[in-house]
Amino acid sequence: MPVINSINDTVEELTAWRRDIHAHPETAFEEVRTSDIVARKLASFGIEVHRGLAKTGVVGVLKGAADNGRSIGLRADMDALDMLEKNDFDYRSTIDGKMHGYGHDGHTSMLLGAARYLADTRNFDGTVYFIFQPAEENEGGAGVMVEEGLFDQFPAEQVYGLHNSPGLPVGKVAMRAGPAMAAFDIFEIVITGKGCHGAMPHRGNDPIVIAAQVVTALQTIVSRAKNPLDSAVVSVTQIHAGDAWNVIPEDVVLRGTVRCFDYDLRDWIEGRIETLTKGICQAYGARATLRYEKRYPPVVNTPAETERAAAAAAAVVGAENVETDAAPNMASEDFAYMLQERPGCYIWMGNGGEGGLGGCAVHNPHYDFNDNILALGASYWANLVEGILPRG
Repeated sequence: MPVINSINDTVEELTAWRRDIHAHPETAFEEVRTSDIVARKLASFGIEVHRGLAKTGVVGVLKGAADNGRSIGLRADMDALDMLEKNDFDYRSTIDGKMHGYGHDGHTSMLLGAARYLADTRNFDGTVYFIFQPAEENEGGAGVMVEEGLFDQFPAEQVYGLHNSPGLPVGKVAMRAGPAMAAFDIFEIVITGKGCHGAMPHRGNDPIVIAAQVVTALQTIVSRAKNPLDSAVVSVTQIHAGDAWNVIPEDVVLRGTVRCFDYDLRDWIEGRIETLTKGICQAYGARATLRYEKRYPPVVNTPAETERAAAAAAAVVGAENVETDAAPNMASEDFAYMLQERPGCYIWMGNGGEGGLGGCAVHNPHYDFNDNILALGASYWANLVEGILPRG
């Protein structure tokens, strides 16, 4: 795999950066140490540094050999997860209950490696914006950066992102034009019945029984009410009720998530959840309130930019190792907010095959980013810039 030689020569240093960040995880909007590291390194490369967007965001600005008015944005996420790490290597998390369980430590190090190479070589014309984003996990840091003027201050023509992919072998890259990752919504349903003694259920109105009916009905939204070709997921992920063995509670709380790729379908599912829930509760003489939040929009890659990303990846791993029609992913990504504002492409880079190094699934307490792909990712970023913003 033809990684750029000068980047490959620094892989031990990239690994040290990555492992240091891994050992000191910081979660949404608290990435103070991580953003300090990023800002210092960018400045040491001679890159103009801007801070403050979305509280801990960092943007580096690098001018090429000539200013042709063109520009590109490259984004890496920096935050960790609220979960306990169960690895035992010497760079495991030093903070109980926080862990880089998704590889953002690797994404940050890859982009730093590319930034140093591009600052050293300046083998491009135009401007590169290195976007280091906080709070990707659940809190929508990309949306906050956009709302606070990311593309007003740093007017990239196009924007690109990547994510490591456990299960995909090292040296493989996948992407697709069009919808690539699903929208992410959440819902909370509060069902209010009438509490009573558990031995005398006839004196109350059991909200647990009603909640069971609601959970079952919600599963018919996708399985029976929509065309099977319209991809969607409705999952109830939490049920909370009661405190005692012998008390039927007054209330039950249901929480869950909705995933789909289509905006109209998204609205329809929200309406269907409300109709089913309130109808069932009314039939049982109970009350229901629904809170529905549209979180991340779907990730939609634009065709021309996907072709450019594929060409840059092929330059590193070979065209035979680049899949350009990968299946859409029901997971979500707040990079979608940036793609709503600018054309671009989000790709998946192999972190290692199943059962081998780098193959452990993300959001798993034993996950670790595979340092063997650091030079691949940095070389991809460098090739992308030099391909889209060529000299002359």
